[in-house]
Amino acid sequence: FVVLCCPLTKATTDLIDKDTIALMKSSAYLINVARGGCVDPLALQDALTNGVIAGAGIDHFKEEPLPANSPFWTLDNLLITPHSAGETRKYEDNVIDILVANLDKLWTGNTDLKNRIV
Repeated sequence: FVVLCCPLTKATTDLIDKDTIALMKSSAYLINVARGGCVDPLALQDALTNGVIAGAGIDHFKEEPLPANSPFWTLDNLLITPHSAGETRKYEDNVIDILVANLDKLWTGNTDLKNRIV
């Protein structure tokens, strides 16, 4: 498994491209929970269609929403999630509390906010 979890920057744009995919084993799975721009969609489509890698799980695509006629929808070796890979029970339990605390701070002019991934 190759799990991609990084911000989208100039350095990470198309980080996973044809050359990177060629370094992966044919039994590999690419899991992208990073931004869609980190993966070259044409390289990914080619790799999945031609068995260069075994499969992928993608939470974000470079083009969103993914068009209804996208060939990605037809690939049996691709799992597409709707921007939900980061949603866990712990996230759901804490997100409102963090938001309310941050809004309370902002209201009083305090910019020392919680920026926490839970």
